[in-house]
Amino acid sequence: MDNVILAFLGMWETIAILAVVLILFGAKKLPELAKGLGKGIREFKKASTDVQGEFQRNWDDADYEEQRRQLREAEERDRPQKADDEDKKDSVTVESTSDSESSKT
Repeated sequence: MDNVILAFLGMWETIAILAVVLILFGAKKLPELAKGLGKGIREFKKASTDVQGEFQRNWDDADYEEQRRQLREAEERDRPQKADDEDKKDSVTVESTSDSESSKT
């Protein structure tokens, strides 16, 4: 973090800012402020990692659901063709007897 600050500010500007902070808050409060800042940064990183993980899980779930949908569509396209083939194998011709009996009378 110091590298980032030093990239935009010179050494004297950084020393001046630290001196002002020391004067405003005092030597006793600086460790508490640093501890609070550290906790805040840690919480922010944890939250951003959690959000990234949630996005990744949702993305993976969406991909999984898309693959399942494509498989179901492929199975549905294949199913009628398989059913027709099986029906042709097992088909039995049925003749109606009602017409032949009525013609006899």
